[in-house]
Amino acid sequence: MFKNLKELKELSKTLQQVHGMSNKTPEEIMRVVSDMGVDIPLMEDINKIQMSDLNTEHPKMVVEFINKSEHESPMYHHSDDSGFDLRANLPGDTLTLKPLDRLIVPTGLHFGLPEGYELQVRPRSGLAYKYGVTVLNSPGTVDRGYVGEVKVILINLGKEDFIINDGDRIAQGVINGILTQRWADFTRVDELSETSRSDGGFGSTGKQ
Repeated sequence: MFKNLKELKELSKTLQQVHGMSNKTPEEIMRVVSDMGVDIPLMEDINKIQMSDLNTEHPKMVVEFINKSEHESPMYHHSDDSGFDLRANLPGDTLTLKPLDRLIVPTGLHFGLPEGYELQVRPRSGLAYKYGVTVLNSPGTVDRGYVGEVKVILINLGKEDFIINDGDRIAQGVINGILTQRWADFTRVDELSETSRSDGGFGSTGKQ
């Protein structure tokens, strides 16, 4: 039996992160917990708990960062945004990205990520569509263990020079939960279980 609300909330959070239950309501989570054979409080005790307190669909987390640029700190501009802006840190300077050329652009940002998370560096759709400028290694991965400056590898797939100014929004960062060594154990086998798709790839499903 759960001793307190904190213990119940921790289990709810773990189930959502590890078992892909981020879209489940607290009530659905409770049913899954019961099916798993885990003791849960009596219903009269559950009714005393504010179910909204258990909803960790969008759990708040602390992400430490250092900002060595003069630009705004990382922030979400809308409540449903998954990404935040990454800006070029080029004080008093500009960069010219020529067609089919690539550059590493500094941001001045350093992150201390929570355990079980990575920072993904993704392209900005506007730059990709209007200018053909995108993140070369999309999505770029910043591991939790890396605390150096986040830099963005940009490539110009357009036909004209692209000028990067100090403070320009060049990419977006997305903090994403991952399976690490703590959760994943690689086991070598001779054969894999059969699936309906098998080894079909690279257009095997057709266009329609």
